[in-house]
Order: sequence, then C-alpha cells, then structure tokens
Amino acid sequence: MLHMRRREFFTFLGGAALAWPLSAHAEQLDPERRIGVLVNEPWAALEGLHVGLSELGYGEDGHLRIEYRFAEGNAARFPALAVELVRLPVDIIVTWGTPAALAARKATSTIPIIMSAGDPVGAGLVANLARPGGNVTGLSSQIGGEGQQLELLKELLPNLSRVAVLSNSTNPYSVIAMKNARQGAAALGLALDVADVSAVSELDTAFRALSRERPDAALVIADPFLAHERVLIATLMLEHRLPSIYAYHEHVEAGGLIAYMTDYHEIFRREATFIDKIFKGAKPGDLPVERPTRFELVINLKTAKALSLEIPPTLLSRADRLIK
Repeated sequence: MLHMRRREFFTFLGGAALAWPLSAHAEQLDPERRIGVLVNEPWAALEGLHVGLSELGYGEDGHLRIEYRFAEGNAARFPALAVELVRLPVDIIVTWGTPAALAARKATSTIPIIMSAGDPVGAGLVANLARPGGNVTGLSSQIGGEGQQLELLKELLPNLSRVAVLSNSTNPYSVIAMKNARQGAAALGLALDVADVSAVSELDTAFRALSRERPDAALVIADPFLAHERVLIATLMLEHRLPSIYAYHEHVEAGGLIAYMTDYHEIFRREATFIDKIFKGAKPGDLPVERPTRFELVINLKTAKALSLEIPPTLLSRADRLIK
C-alpha cells in the first residue's frame, strides 16, 4: 500500500504546479491562492501536505494552486528558486530544510514562510519558538537528533568507540548538528572523525581519509546534497564496511543501514494547519513553532546481512519499518 501511495504521489507531482479545489468552508478565499513549495526533491513525505489540506476541507470547490520548486541536491539553487516563487507571486511559501528556509526568508520579508528546519532558533530563522516574530513560522525537525542517533549506534554496536561523520559545512544546520553530535559523543565516550563534503568529487576522498581512522560506524548529517547522493553514499558505506545511520529514510531505502528521524509526512500534514490559519488572517510571527512529536526508526535488514551484522531484538522491536 505504501508503494502504491508513493507512485500515485509522484504522478501527482508530475507538473510544476497543481490546482486543488477549495472547500465550501473556504469560499471567502480567492480561488487563485498560490502556495509555493521550496524543497530538495519530490519525496513522498510531501504527500502529507496534500493530506493535511484535504483534512481541512481544501478539496471541493474553487482552486488552490501549488507551485513546486526542487533544488535537486544543489542548495546553491535555493536562492534563485525562492526569488522565482516570490515573483510569481505566491501567497505562502512552504520550505523543507534550513537552506531552503534561509533562502526564502532572504527573498521576502512579507510573504508568510512555513518552514521545517532542524533548529530554527539556532539557525536564526525565528526569534524564539513561542513567538517567532517576522514572517517565518512552522516546525522544528531535528533538535538534538544526532545525539539520539549515536545512542542507537551504540545500542547496535556495544563496543562502538569511533564514529565517522559526513557533514556539509555549506549548510548552516551542519554547525548545529555537529555541536549536538559532539555533545552526544562526549556523553557516550565516543571519538568522532568528521569529513566535510559538499561535492560528489569529494566523497571518495573523504571515505578513504575516514577509513584510515578505522571507525566502527558512520553518522550522516541531514543535508540536501548528502541526501541527493544517498545511493553513492550507501555504496561507499558498504565498500568500507561501515554500519551507518541517517536522518532520512530515503538513505535507508537506497541501501543505508538505519534511519532515525522525524516523521516528515506528519510534519507536512501539520504545516497545512499553519496554511489554514494564515489564510484566515493569522500572522506567521504570532504562530508558535511546533516541535516534532512523532519519530520513525527504519532498518535495512538486507544491508545488515551484507555487513554480517545481527540487529539486537531491542532495536527490531522498536522499528517502525524493516526493509527486507
């Protein structure tokens, strides 16, 4: 059923824009309202936005137009894509990830922005979670997650002592993520070897350098570029015999070992409530930023077998999904 829904969703995303009917309860709205969506790729989690809008009744009369813009793994494209959405214009911009949110905020100080970002306060997107101010609100998504990911690696590998970390310093979130990772590593008595990677040509060199440190496992920081290159990264992890953990389940579907992350489908479903409130007159700066409440653990059993790893029953019992 999951794969069916995804196939349908990718069909749904076939064009750059889509017109959705509006319900009777929203008849007072301009039927030409536009939502701009600025994200890395057309991942299935975006379906949550469609679901959330439908639950709120946006689906019967009139039309709501959604304009999608994808950076396709190149965060440097976000500023131009954000400007493109502003010039259309759109009434609201929905973003996924810190680089997209920062680009949207730079492009406009008046159009409401509903973001999903790892640490929106730390990244300077909002003044505080309770009263964000300005034109940005939405949901946090990765606060402290790197420490929890290291705990899962330790549970998987009780003798874990050294962890390789793939990060992309061109993403402002990486600074926050590395701080969280170092705090988590210190609490667990782990050493971290960090490779900063922002181009495909750097990946092989980074893995060779990391392998010289003989790490026991690897952590991949949430980042658009690293997510886009998930197949190559999963291949290199297997070549170097590294159990790996990620912040997106797409990494695991591409051959990575474990993902522990926010339920992004739920994040996008919740973003629909912000859209509804803003359409009804609320100011984004007055809407508190929400914290994630649902998290998912996904394990690739095929990869575990390829690495000759036995997943502890405690982890298997907590997994939300197993890839066999």
